[in-house]
Amino acid sequence: MAKIVGVRFKNAGKLFYFDPGELWPNPGAFVIVDTVRGQTFGQVITGMRETDEETLDSPLKPILRIATEDDILHMQENEEFEKTAFDVCLRKIGEHQLEMKLVQVEQTFDNSKIVFYFTANGRVDFRSLVKDLASVFHTRIELRQIGVRDEARMIGGLGPCGLPICCGTFLGDFQPVSIKMAKEQNLSLNPTKISGVCGRLMCCLKFEDENYVQTRKRMPKLGKDVETPDGFGTVIDLDILKEKVSVRIHHEDSSEIRTYSLDDIVWFKMDREGRSGKSAQDTKRRGRAALASADENAEAEDDADAYGDVADDDEEEASGITEDEEFGFPPEDDAFEQEPLSEEIADGAAVNNWQEEVAQALKKSDGQN
Repeated sequence: MAKIVGVRFKNAGKLFYFDPGELWPNPGAFVIVDTVRGQTFGQVITGMRETDEETLDSPLKPILRIATEDDILHMQENEEFEKTAFDVCLRKIGEHQLEMKLVQVEQTFDNSKIVFYFTANGRVDFRSLVKDLASVFHTRIELRQIGVRDEARMIGGLGPCGLPICCGTFLGDFQPVSIKMAKEQNLSLNPTKISGVCGRLMCCLKFEDENYVQTRKRMPKLGKDVETPDGFGTVIDLDILKEKVSVRIHHEDSSEIRTYSLDDIVWFKMDREGRSGKSAQDTKRRGRAALASADENAEAEDDADAYGDVADDDEEEASGITEDEEFGFPPEDDAFEQEPLSEEIADGAAVNNWQEEVAQALKKSDGQN
């Protein structure tokens, strides 16, 4: 088992796990950790716990030490330097006439590198800008292009709800958000209504979507016929959060709309126990009865096949008829009309004795020969 501690480097962002070693940092404590970018100042979010080593993708980086007062003072000095570096970089961008927007500047704890975050509509050739900044700060310079969602998280702000934006307070990773989630929650598809300060779909649509999906599965669909305490009606509206259903009750010559709780209505649904009027036990009992009936029918057919030959032989012996005999049935007179047998018969003549007519035709043919 491996010991891990969750550390976050910003007020909001992804949670990273480190090996505490012999240290025992408590949640809320500041620590100095070793990362791919060098030594970094962070805050412990989750306390130490154990996990299986097979679940780890790669070996964990160690926590170097718990931050002291000097470390916290050094971090504050870096934050003041970042403000100065921001102004310098902003002025250099104007001098080079680059179409880019500077968002944030970050300096590593050991002062080995300065990272400049910016946004742009496309690719920007900033090689000359990097050389200019390196000559000013005499350290390693890195420019990193980010998206509009990362920009909103770094800058912060208030969302349409009036509260601080989710990505800038507690949301760790950005999850994919689709317009289908807005439809599932019956929201207006107006872009200004469902977009955040970044101009993209609001992140809160994602982590609220699961609740809507699971609740909707337990509710009837629109247009479904249901049974209420006041009679039968049709579902016309759903309130997912309150689990309320609006039903149009049908009367003889009129109708009215009433709202009911989900537990007060009943509708037919195969996988809904206790609400369709047919429990799962009844369904299983009927299934077993059907299987038993099918088995009995199969046994009866087997018995009929076993004794069918004997019965057929007895019937043949009793009637005295064998398979080699031919059966003849006299034609019914009213069933069909006789057709002329020879074209030698005069048209329109009434034929009473067709045998004599055929004999005369044969004599004529012999005489001609």
